[in-house]
Amino acid sequence: MLEKKSEFTIHPIAVLQDNIVWVWVHNCNAVVVDPSISGPVEKWLLEKKLSLKAILQTHHHDDHIGGTQKLLNRWPEARVIASKKELKRIPFQTFSVSDNDIFNLMDSEIKVIEVHGHTNNHIAFYISKENAKCNILFPGDTIFGGGCGRLLEGTPVQMFESLYKLNSLPENTKIYSAHEYTESNLKWALTLEPDNIYITERLKLIQNKRQKGMSSLPSTLLEERKTNLFLIAENIEKFTMLRRHKDSWKC
Repeated sequence: MLEKKSEFTIHPIAVLQDNIVWVWVHNCNAVVVDPSISGPVEKWLLEKKLSLKAILQTHHHDDHIGGTQKLLNRWPEARVIASKKELKRIPFQTFSVSDNDIFNLMDSEIKVIEVHGHTNNHIAFYISKENAKCNILFPGDTIFGGGCGRLLEGTPVQMFESLYKLNSLPENTKIYSAHEYTESNLKWALTLEPDNIYITERLKLIQNKRQKGMSSLPSTLLEERKTNLFLIAENIEKFTMLRRHKDSWKC
């Protein structure tokens, strides 16, 4: 089912092992976020009789841009919106953006937020609408349900600062992360804080959803503030310790 977001809907398409391609629909138009592959996305858009208006790219990894070119072959007029700093690694972008840029798309205002750490040039897309019940964040691989991205190019300081930026958004912000990692992240968190009631309860809810074939996402910033150990780490030393521990943890 499509989840209603005031004037538009957002739908998850699960692909590969654990990627989620988010499709944002408004009237007869759609925006796709980080298409790993094209097939399931193209099929869904055609079944719904939607026109692809734009593709949002948070970073250059193949499991986020791998399906973009084929989607452009089908919808050549679609804009590809990506970081201006990634012209070499996302060469098919047609609308280049920088930190704090604001642009309009699908009757919405979108702000670009640089969130380096997972990669050197990673961006998130933040949608806020006046009088809306919630705001929308497409963070790519910066923040996950109960976790954050691995530091493949960036540093602990960069990721810590990126999470600080995201944590400054309103608590009702809905977070549409790009991977289905929530259950694993919460299991890991419980090994460090076994008496944390918020993590325990959230894990139960997520496991129930997953058993029914449902996505654990989106989450909200309020949920993450209660259960995401990376987001609530009080200093860079604590964050670094958590990231190293998670990197070596085996589920």
